[in-house]
Amino acid sequence: MMTNQVAPVQALPASGAGSVAARVVGLSKVYGSGSGRVVALDNVDVLIPAGRFTAVMGPSGSGKSTLLHCLAGLDRPTNGSVYLGDTALESLSDSALTELRRREIGFVFQSFNLVPTLSAEENITLPLAIAGRRPDRGLLTSLVNALGLSQRLRHRPAELSGGQQQRVALARALVTRPRVVFADEPTGNLDSRTGAELLRLVRHFVDENHQTVVMVTHDPAAAARADEVLFLADGRLRDRLSAPTVEQVLHRLAALDEGRS
Repeated sequence: MMTNQVAPVQALPASGAGSVAARVVGLSKVYGSGSGRVVALDNVDVLIPAGRFTAVMGPSGSGKSTLLHCLAGLDRPTNGSVYLGDTALESLSDSALTELRRREIGFVFQSFNLVPTLSAEENITLPLAIAGRRPDRGLLTSLVNALGLSQRLRHRPAELSGGQQQRVALARALVTRPRVVFADEPTGNLDSRTGAELLRLVRHFVDENHQTVVMVTHDPAAAARADEVLFLADGRLRDRLSAPTVEQVLHRLAALDEGRS
């Protein structure tokens, strides 16, 4: 069971006020060619402020997951530029990009993506092990305590609930002290109560530890936890909403659907 209180977490390096964690300029992504050509993103400009929680919404096929994957360096754009901080990702070799992702990016997936043969603690520290780095024990302990996992570290994923597995995935994303955490439908496999608790924890890391989070979601209640919502449709940025409420998100989504009909 998740707790109502969040334990303090060892402070992460705070980004400067008003700084930019990531951005895309003139971003286009095309898959296939000829009759099978699909334009997933069409000349998109997006700025992700540091230390803020940004949600990305849109109908199926709008390009929101493609945007997330390009921002995270998991996919190369067809045209345009992607920056993490001041680093242009397209200028990096595959090996340099892999190293940058290990060092500066955390990722939380809808399906948890935990290694079934590893314990919860081993899953959390896996990115560090792959990079040949030792975990910061103080940060690891504070993350584990904040996420309510201290009694579950020796358990394997099959012995954990869905909410516990996703908290392990969140700890794994945070343990490297990343510049940005990208989350792709992180509550999609959780019930509403467990999903709301996970988002409360994400909100805590943004507010208290200046963590930058970018989340793709289809859930207006999840998006309302963010500082800003970006709305995509047909591969283009169509709208944005600051300090969102559930009602405002629903209204913008409805307007977006009307504009496409």
